[in-house]
Amino acid sequence: MPYDTLPPAAAHRVELDGRERLIVSGVDDVDRFDENEIVMTTSAGTLIVTGESLHIGKLSLDGGELHVDGRIDSLLYEDTDRPSGGLLSRLFGG
Repeated sequence: MPYDTLPPAAAHRVELDGRERLIVSGVDDVDRFDENEIVMTTSAGTLIVTGESLHIGKLSLDGGELHVDGRIDSLLYEDTDRPSGGLLSRLFGG
């Protein structure tokens, strides 16, 4: 029986209750956060949550689950296929 070297990616799920509570599963890491923005790496890509008075109520990287409370204004998945950086970095291949 073969052994997998990497655990299977956690299933990604987003559950928004009104605009006040967010539960995200499949979270690999939280890149940065403050009361207006939370940026996280998920099994489905980078997810950016913006709002006001955002607080991380629960973070379980073992289970890949994140709970956010506050006023949630937007959820945005960052497009990883776009070239990163500005015009100069694209012109000079940076």
